[in-house]
Amino acid sequence: MSNPLADMEKPDVIFCIGTNMTEAHPVAATRLKKALARGARLIVADPRRIRLAEMAHLYLPIRVGSDTALLLAMAHVIVREELYDLEFMEARTEGWEAFLEYVQPFTPEWAAGITQVPAADIERAAIWYGSADRAAIYYTLGITEHICGVENVQSLANLALLTGNVGREGTGINPMRGQNNIQGAGDAGALPNNYPGFQPVTDPANQAKFEQLYGRKIDLEKGPTKVQALEMAGDTIFAMLIDGENTVVSDPHQEHTVRALKSLEHLVVIDIFLTETAELAHVVLPAAAWAEVDGHFTNTERRIQRIRKVVDPPGQARPDWWIISQLAQRMGLEGFDYDSPVPVFNELCRVSPIYQGIDWELADSGRYQWPIPYRGHPGTPRLHEGGFINGRGKFTFTHYRDPAEVVDDQYPVWLTTGRRLETYHTRTQTGRSLGMDYLVAEEFLEVHPEDLAAWGLEDGDWARVSSRRGSLLIRVKATRRSPRGTVFASFAFSDRPINVLTGSGYDPITHTAELKVCAVRVEAVAPEEVGPIQETLALA
Repeated sequence: MSNPLADMEKPDVIFCIGTNMTEAHPVAATRLKKALARGARLIVADPRRIRLAEMAHLYLPIRVGSDTALLLAMAHVIVREELYDLEFMEARTEGWEAFLEYVQPFTPEWAAGITQVPAADIERAAIWYGSADRAAIYYTLGITEHICGVENVQSLANLALLTGNVGREGTGINPMRGQNNIQGAGDAGALPNNYPGFQPVTDPANQAKFEQLYGRKIDLEKGPTKVQALEMAGDTIFAMLIDGENTVVSDPHQEHTVRALKSLEHLVVIDIFLTETAELAHVVLPAAAWAEVDGHFTNTERRIQRIRKVVDPPGQARPDWWIISQLAQRMGLEGFDYDSPVPVFNELCRVSPIYQGIDWELADSGRYQWPIPYRGHPGTPRLHEGGFINGRGKFTFTHYRDPAEVVDDQYPVWLTTGRRLETYHTRTQTGRSLGMDYLVAEEFLEVHPEDLAAWGLEDGDWARVSSRRGSLLIRVKATRRSPRGTVFASFAFSDRPINVLTGSGYDPITHTAELKVCAVRVEAVAPEEVGPIQETLALA
């Protein structure tokens, strides 16, 4: 996030797009509710009428996969109405003159034909955002999990640069992270293209720095992404280590994922539970949970948070850092003789420019948000206040393109996936909490009542959902939250593996899967097909 969580209470206009914040980030969303109570206006763009949309002053029921078109049209209106911040653009950006010309053809009427959002509402959203003294953007995976995820984010950045809504209190571009240490994992270098602190692996200076640190030759090229690694499994990759991720349930195109993992000669999984992925492993190494270790997480606002061991891990469970360092030592690698998490964290601080100003002791307070470039620096709650790290903000000339697959006569329904408040991610943890089953006992497909009638279904019936990759049986639930022609389900339940259906494409730059758009067919199921399912559920 460019701005701290406290800033969520301070905008005049809040633009939420592709985020089901009240369900996926309910604690952070309380700050947004405080802003609304104070008088802020809320614009929500989402294919479903989620709770956040019900709170909005302006709801844009966008067709799945059409975000770039909406954002281009909003930029067009801001330029047409001269709501842009010329002083900011001249002082802090480049390419703005060409961008003002570029957006001329992208009218609200053009976007309405793609997004299915009325042109008047697109205009209203743009004018509200462009007229505000302080306007903030919040988004999550509904923006990034598309084949055009990078362009979606760039389009949001264009709006902020156009209006000067960056580097100030109550503004910014704010992605809400999906898990507790996703930010920290990236900070520490768990990426194929960056060393710790987001230092590119393709930079010869970084290569020399880390070769000296680790005492071994390092290639001057990006590593494979997870998508590429699964494609290479059984061909050029024969062993894999998966740490703390339930790939079988969370990844798209489940059949392909399982086939790839089974093709490996050696699969090692580190996890706190025997997940569906761990069940495929040749070796499972039990990890300690968060309350059983000492260390740090970095949260969505870039705050470095100290965690303290409360209880001992059970049985043979060990902290992840210990397991990985022991594996490295047994593989003959030097420099992994850590005796606690302290030297691990301090090494991260030494080699990462954004952590350089702190160490284990200083981080104990929990008050620091990176970047902290030198000792004595107070941290950076708000990014880009005095300028951009690369000099000037760059406008990007994005364009709309269709999702990897679109609806047709064979697969006439849009499927979009996401999370529910009661079931977290793949239920590795919430699925083991007995009380959760009283809230959501099984996964269901949200369908508009008029679609149910057209498909010969009633609320609670079983249906077969099929895509170009697979099919599954699932109960349907009548709800006007999903528009006609679009259905929704979470991917949380392994016995209703929604990701059997997904996986039509990936962003070409990040290789993020297009989990938010998939063309499917929904059909009524004959009673004899349902019987075995009900028997299985009764036994469970």
